[in-house]
Amino acid sequence: MHADGGLDYEAWSRLIDLHLENGTSGIVVGGTTGESATLSDAELQELTQRACAQVRGRIQVITGAGTSSTATTVERVRWVSQLPVDGVLIVTPAYNRPTQEGLFRHYQAAAAASRAPVIAYNVPSRTAVDMLPATVGRIAQLRQVAAVKEAVPSVSRVREIQSLVPASFAVLSGDDASARETVQAGARGVISVTANVAPRAMADMIAAALRGDAAGAAKLDAGLAPLHANLFLEANPIPAKWALARMGLMGAGVRLPLTELAAQFRPDLERALHQAGVLR
Repeated sequence: MHADGGLDYEAWSRLIDLHLENGTSGIVVGGTTGESATLSDAELQELTQRACAQVRGRIQVITGAGTSSTATTVERVRWVSQLPVDGVLIVTPAYNRPTQEGLFRHYQAAAAASRAPVIAYNVPSRTAVDMLPATVGRIAQLRQVAAVKEAVPSVSRVREIQSLVPASFAVLSGDDASARETVQAGARGVISVTANVAPRAMADMIAAALRGDAAGAAKLDAGLAPLHANLFLEANPIPAKWALARMGLMGAGVRLPLTELAAQFRPDLERALHQAGVLR
C-alpha cells in the first residue's frame, strides 16, 4: 500500500514476481498478511484478477473470502469463485465465537455456494474460536471442502485431523515455527507468513521436509527460526510489511488501525532478515 493507504499495484506485481521466481507453489490474495480486514470487495476483486492474469496458471491463486457473517461469506464466495482462482480460503468467524455446530453450518453454506475448492482456516489466536478436529472431520465430508489451514502449533492435532478426514483432504500448516515438524507429521505444506519475505528458503525447507530429508529441512529451518519469531514482534502483517519495505520491494504503507513497525523492534527484525539471507 501507498503511504496514504491506497493500493500500490506496481508493488503488487513485484511481489507476485518474487514468488514466481522463488519456488512458491501458490499465493493467497487477501489473507491476513494482505490486510484482508481492511480490503473492500472491489479491491479484493481487482487484486485477484491482476494476480490471476500475471500468474497465468504457473502457480495457484487462492483468495481469502471469509467474514464473521455466514451470509456475507456466502455472497463473497459466490463472486470470488467465479474468478479464475484455484481455491477460496475461509477463516472461522471472528469475534462472535460460534459453536462447533455453527462452524459446521457456516462451512456447509459456503461450500454449497462455491465453484472453487474451499480451504478452511483455523486460527484461534486471532479469531477467539477453535475449530476442533472432529468438526474438521465433518466439514471434510462436504463436496467442495478440500483442505484446512491449521494454525494451532500441534503435531498431535495434525495427526488427529488426519485420522478423521479422507486421504484426499489436505492438511496445511498455518504456523511457520512448527511448519517443518507439521509437514514431517503428514501435512502437505504451509500457508506462510515467513514466505512473504523469504520465499526461496521457505520453499526449499518445505520441499526437504516433504521428501523426507529431515536433516536438510532442519538446517534450512534453523536459518529461518529468527524470522519466524521476529515477524510476530507486533501483530502480523506489521513486521512483514516493514521487512518487505526494508528489502526495497514495496513502500511502508499500512492501513489503520495498523501502524508501521515500532522503532524498537526494527534492529531485531533486520538481523533476522540478514540471517535468513534476504538482506545483504
